Amino acid sequence: MTLTVIIPAYNERETIEKIVDRVAHTPYPKTIIVVDDGSTDGTPTILKRLEQKHAGILHCVYNGQNRGKGHAVKTGLEQATGDIIVIQDADLEYHPEEYGRAIELIENGWADAVYGSRFLGAHRVFLFWHYMGNKLLTLIANLMTSGMLTDMETGFKVIRSDVFKRLEIQSYTFDFEVEVTVKLFRYGFRVYEIPITYTGRGYEEGKKITWRDGVRALFALLKWGIVVRKRSLPSATGK
Repeated sequence: MTLTVIIPAYNERETIEKIVDRVAHTPYPKTIIVVDDGSTDGTPTILKRLEQKHAGILHCVYNGQNRGKGHAVKTGLEQATGDIIVIQDADLEYHPEEYGRAIELIENGWADAVYGSRFLGAHRVFLFWHYMGNKLLTLIANLMTSGMLTDMETGFKVIRSDVFKRLEIQSYTFDFEVEVTVKLFRYGFRVYEIPITYTGRGYEEGKKITWRDGVRALFALLKWGIVVRKRSLPSATGK
């Protein structure tokens, strides 16, 4: 099975080359789509150089203005051709070298989507209030969907391409994570969770998510919990 790795990027000049190089060197047939979401720090200049360096593998899309992670993922998904979609953040918090277990679960027919949990594997121990906010949001999501996730907001999501496209994602910002999760469970897809290594960064290192994003995620949970009704899509699960 082939991969399409979608990398939303916004002002990541310090890390974008390293993460693209690491993804490019993973041992899987793949294409990489980087969606620059209106960066103003020189990230597009670096990407143009990387397109030459990784010609044939890397394709970059340049948004004229910042629209949010969800919009960037939607843009990448429109051009995705792989059997499996990997969402990879442009920083160095998540490790491309750990795709293997997630891909194996999908290739062997067990999973339609795989979440990498930052709390089940080795992780940098800091930012307590981020941890508590994530746990609260994950608890509410589990109550709504009868799921057993430990990390709904993880940036490590690997999803079958046909499944991802059936979700018809509408969210533009970080509430994208909420919409994907609610729809996967409500539509009856098979979601697995695996431990991953998480190298979290602080605000002085470029972290952008704030408590405001947590509030938006909470409202998104209430919205999608009401809007998305339970239904089954058996033809999409291969059953």
